[in-house]
Amino acid sequence: LCHGAPFYVLGPLVTDMFPGYDHITSCIGATAMAYHGAAMLCFVTPKEHLGLPKKDDVKQGCIAYKIAAHAADVALGIPGTRDRDDELTKARAALNWKKHFELSFDPDTARAYHDEDLDVDTDFCAMCGHDWCSVRISKEIQEFASGKAEGFERLGGADGTKPGAPKKSAALTPEQQEILSKRGVLSPDEIHRLASKTSQAMRTQGQQSLGASASPVPSAQSPVPSGKLSCHSDYVDPDTARQLVAEKAGATAVVQIDVRPALGIAKEDRVI
Repeated sequence: LCHGAPFYVLGPLVTDMFPGYDHITSCIGATAMAYHGAAMLCFVTPKEHLGLPKKDDVKQGCIAYKIAAHAADVALGIPGTRDRDDELTKARAALNWKKHFELSFDPDTARAYHDEDLDVDTDFCAMCGHDWCSVRISKEIQEFASGKAEGFERLGGADGTKPGAPKKSAALTPEQQEILSKRGVLSPDEIHRLASKTSQAMRTQGQQSLGASASPVPSAQSPVPSGKLSCHSDYVDPDTARQLVAEKAGATAVVQIDVRPALGIAKEDRVI
C-alpha cells in the first residue's frame, strides 16, 4: 500500500454513533491497523469532534492507544511483549496485590479503585466478596490438594486416620482487622458483611423458594443448617436442590461436577 514506507493512522473509528467515547471506538480500529502493519498510531481523545481536549482527555486518549499498541504487539507474537502480562497474571492468581499493582500500567488508578472498597490487602476483592471469590477458592483447592501448604491441612477425625474437609480461610486475618480498624475506612464487621453478601442473598432466596415448609432448625425432614446456603446441594438433599434451581432458573436438572479424581483428592473429601 505504501511501498514499504512507515504507515501512520489516526484511529480509524469503527463506529460514528458514540461521540464522547471516540478514544474507545478509534482505538479498536487502531488495534486492527497495528496488527496489519501500521507503524505509528496517533491517539484520539474523548473530545474528538466535540471540542478542544483538556489534560485528562489527553491522558485517557494516550492510555487507550497504549492498550491498542500493546494488544497488537501481543497478537503478533512479538517476543517479550507478553512477559509483563504473564507476570501480572501469576500475581493475580497468587492474590499478590503488591506485585499486581507494581506490574500494572497505571498503578495509582488500579490501587485507588481497589482501596475505594477495601483499604487493606485481603485474599479477595469487593467484586464477589470472600465467600464467592473464584481466585481464592482455586488457590485454596490447589494448596489443599498438594497437602504441603501451611494453613490448608486436612481436618481429620479424632484418631487422625480419616482425612476430612479442607479448612476455609476467614475473610480477614486478625492482623488485617487491626490494620483496617486503625485506618478507620471500614469496620471488620462491614468487611465481613461485604464478603458474605452473596451468601446472605442466596440463603434468603432459597428460604423464600422453600416457602412455609422451610424450617430454620435443621432436622431429618429439613436438612438446611442454620447459616448455610439453603439452595446449595452440599447442604440440602438433591431433590430439594433440583426443586430450588428449577423454581429460580427454570432448569430441569442439576449437574454436579466431581473434580476430585482430577485433583487426586480422596473420595471422602469435599473440595469446597
